[in-house]
Amino acid sequence: MEIRDITDGDLPAVLDERRRAYGPVDAAEAERWKANVRPYLGQRRYLGVFDGDRLMGTARLWDFRQWWHGRALSLGGVASVAVSPEERGRGVGRFLMRGVLDRCAELGHLASALYPMTTPLYRGLGWEHAGARYRVTLPTEALRPLAARDARAGLRRIGAADAAEVIATLDRVHAATRATGPIAWDENITRMWLGGENTFAYLAEDGFVVYRWQEGGIEIDNLVAGSAATARALWALVGGASSAAPKVTASVEPDDPMLWLVRERDKDTVAQTRWMFRLVDLPAAVAARGYPAGVRVDTVVEVDDPQRPANSGAWRLTVSGGQGGATPAGAASLASTAAAIASTAAVSASSAVSIAASAAPDAAPDAAPGGGPGGGPDAGRDGRAAAPGEVPRLTIGGFSALFAGVRPQTLRRAGLLAGGTPDSDELLGAAFAAKPYMLDYF
Repeated sequence: MEIRDITDGDLPAVLDERRRAYGPVDAAEAERWKANVRPYLGQRRYLGVFDGDRLMGTARLWDFRQWWHGRALSLGGVASVAVSPEERGRGVGRFLMRGVLDRCAELGHLASALYPMTTPLYRGLGWEHAGARYRVTLPTEALRPLAARDARAGLRRIGAADAAEVIATLDRVHAATRATGPIAWDENITRMWLGGENTFAYLAEDGFVVYRWQEGGIEIDNLVAGSAATARALWALVGGASSAAPKVTASVEPDDPMLWLVRERDKDTVAQTRWMFRLVDLPAAVAARGYPAGVRVDTVVEVDDPQRPANSGAWRLTVSGGQGGATPAGAASLASTAAAIASTAAVSASSAVSIAASAAPDAAPDAAPGGGPGGGPDAGRDGRAAAPGEVPRLTIGGFSALFAGVRPQTLRRAGLLAGGTPDSDELLGAAFAAKPYMLDYF
């Protein structure tokens, strides 16, 4: 087996594999798919597993930006993963995803995300469950009263020519609201999205809405608003169709302001589609992420990443003033942090929380622990019990989940975190606190 880039000549075979893996594709949909794929074939973003000339599996890699506490980092969005039915169970999927991970690194992505159809394949290579796409369904009539104040808010119709302005609006709003998890497509895809024949979009100074009619109601693809006035105007715009569309389904934040704007809210109907996340370049991702401004942390963790050895080892994590960093930690830093943990280091209760590793990083990183997830809340990844004073130890999947805001206490009980203390758990949890979401499915 070998991995090669998909070319235009491979598209008939790729389409046949998609039909076999996911079901029928009619002629019109096939042409739309080809038009969508062709501009990206020269960018090394469509990978195929081949045995000679025979296609065995494929995966697509989107070029996204993803916001983490208001700061965007480069994300490789994995999609269209398919293995020919007759090749399943032979390791083709794992071989393919290792190639996808390597390609993410080659293309400069700091992290990767995907919507899984199965968890074990991706978890075994370091992806872990991190966030969700939240879809709320509510009566359209509930949105109409929102127009009572701040009606219109300078809304205007937009289309394909406004793609760059929509992306710039996303940048401003997600940065200002310290958004965590949402992605931005490139300008080409945004242009195609806004230019859809049955897609309707409106833009305000600090927000926009994109929606479509569907049987029985309206489907909102994206609604982003940076102020109450814009949120009211955009939701009310959709609510104005209540006589023709009895319900609205929308992608929302987990704590979307709309849920506090509507008059009645006795029951929320929210569906979740989970996505998985993985760090590709640990130190660069930690440095690119945003953090709560009032949190200060200085500690050491150990990470094990068999697929990307550069991520393995002991890392000194620092967070201060909304920025973070990860640098290799030598023996002195490990010993200092372990001593602080063993003696239950003091935690500041004023405007910041901190755990200080008094020594700076010095020598090369110590060897990283090995093995898979442990056998209990105090077990290491190799199944052994954590000794008193050990620094926190995580698999790359565990650290990726921590980065994404999964509570250390949850990771510990799932066997993805060992070592450390309840105090160090609280500090790590404060630094990476988040409830990530996506508005888009890919």
